Amino acid sequence: MAQLSGRRIVEMVKEDLKISKILTKEAFENSIKVNAAIGGSTNFIIHLLAIAGRVGVNLDLKEFDTLGSKIPLLVNLMPSGPYLMEDFFDAGGLPVVINEMKKHLHHNVITVNGKSLLDNNDGAECYNEEVIAKLEKPFMEEAGIAVLYGNLCENGAVIKPSAATPELMSHTGTAVVFETIEEFLQTVDNPDLEIDENSVMVLKGVGPVGYPGMAEVGNMDLPEKLLKKGIKDMVRISDGRMSGTAFGTVVLHVSPESSVGGLLALVESGDRIILDVPNRKLHLDVDEVELQKRKAAWRPPTPPVDRGYTSLYTKHVQQSHLGADLDFLVGKSSADVTRDAH
Repeated sequence: MAQLSGRRIVEMVKEDLKISKILTKEAFENSIKVNAAIGGSTNFIIHLLAIAGRVGVNLDLKEFDTLGSKIPLLVNLMPSGPYLMEDFFDAGGLPVVINEMKKHLHHNVITVNGKSLLDNNDGAECYNEEVIAKLEKPFMEEAGIAVLYGNLCENGAVIKPSAATPELMSHTGTAVVFETIEEFLQTVDNPDLEIDENSVMVLKGVGPVGYPGMAEVGNMDLPEKLLKKGIKDMVRISDGRMSGTAFGTVVLHVSPESSVGGLLALVESGDRIILDVPNRKLHLDVDEVELQKRKAAWRPPTPPVDRGYTSLYTKHVQQSHLGADLDFLVGKSSADVTRDAH
């Protein structure tokens, strides 16, 4: 496959089939819809925004909601269902999903083999409808990513409804704050921790700048004492990411992050937080005078490393709603070769 890919790249040069002809706005919109249909990871948002930024395509975080949140769930995979990736492959895989989704997709997008996306997947056969559903009989009517806004996430935050608990999608609770991932690990299972199933777990300092690198720790394991009570899910909020295989009512990618002074930095244990996914809102219910007082007292955390690549990264990384890419890599490059290199 590597050799065939190399050969195809050479053919693409001869055909003048540039990446700019493949990575079009329509292609990005198709990917958002297909990701929703498969119940894909929230990590997809970060990657796609970064890729769009590098090729000069204007892609906004809101579009992951407007284009994808009403798409039906066609793939019965963890964490949205019981099956595994190998079952998806055996059932026919992504070609089947794309073929089912064709009425929702742009038909004119060209792929690297020179054919359209739909031509490549036309007539794909499904071998197991318990794993891949028909469009008219999906596993869930609406399954894409929901993008939240509010004073707690001025530039946006995301949640994956297909992996969340329906009863928690509209929830008001008091915050239990962990300032760092180290504090979380040290205290979450402390039997004296003041927390119950109605609390909202808040983790700070795990965003692009804060960790640094936006670690996959946003899913936050539940406290041991609540697990023993049979509690399986709670509302959790962070400026970090989580694994695509994790489940739960987890709000991620809060932007701006706490380490650069986003409102998340000002949340204290006991504050009331309102999550309203149907209306796409995430709100910290604290008086504005009190917030201004906290903001005046807030100081940015000391960077763990202030030299080398880590320093370069933290000074130039963008926030999650822009793809967490380095700002100097954003923008479409020219195809011109200005100087011979040999």
